[in-house]
Amino acid sequence: MADEKETGREVKKAQEEIDEKENQKLEDYGQLTLDGNRRDRKIHLLSIIGEVEGHENLSSNAKATKYDHVLPQLAKLEDDDSVEGLLVLLNTSGGDVDAGLAIAEMIASLSMPTVSLVLGGSHSIGVPLAVSTDYSFIVPTGTMMVHPVRMSGTVIGASQTYEYFDMIQDRILTFISTHSKIAYDQVKRLMLNTEMLTRDLGTVLVGEQTVKEGLIDEVGGIQEALKKLYDMIDKA
Repeated sequence: MADEKETGREVKKAQEEIDEKENQKLEDYGQLTLDGNRRDRKIHLLSIIGEVEGHENLSSNAKATKYDHVLPQLAKLEDDDSVEGLLVLLNTSGGDVDAGLAIAEMIASLSMPTVSLVLGGSHSIGVPLAVSTDYSFIVPTGTMMVHPVRMSGTVIGASQTYEYFDMIQDRILTFISTHSKIAYDQVKRLMLNTEMLTRDLGTVLVGEQTVKEGLIDEVGGIQEALKKLYDMIDKA
């Protein structure tokens, strides 16, 4: 009897340590593994929130997704045969272009089924991130903003500078059109729209509008996103 109690305590302690590690992982990286579902599937959850941080650290008060944390985790995920799918939750204002595209390319190259869900919003470089998965959802009140590339700091007014801007925008437009149902020229039209934003170029789309434009596959929430991911895993 004493041995059984001791074994029970050890099992409980081991589970508490696992839960503590998962909680710490969620706090540090916005990631955890979902494995308590009825279908007995192991799903990795990645949340992309706040601003996508690039090579420079943001303020400690700012919510941020650090690409130098996310990329190694995605590489580890691809190498883990026990994980069967990835669910990406997005509520981001955008951020560093290179960092965002790096994460988007990594997600797009994963061999497992992937699904994204746009919640509050997925703006700017969040658009390529939202369409990088095999299938995408947006909640009815979710928003997506498509606008030209912005630069901070000193910008040299030379033709080479504008050519560089065009090159960056072409990378973004190409990725979006390749990984969604919207054509390159249509994304560019949304990006350069002068009628919606009073002090800027671009377009804001809400819920169903993103589906009609071909950016997102379907309007839905977490229930629909998980069901779709389970179905994709079953068919894989």
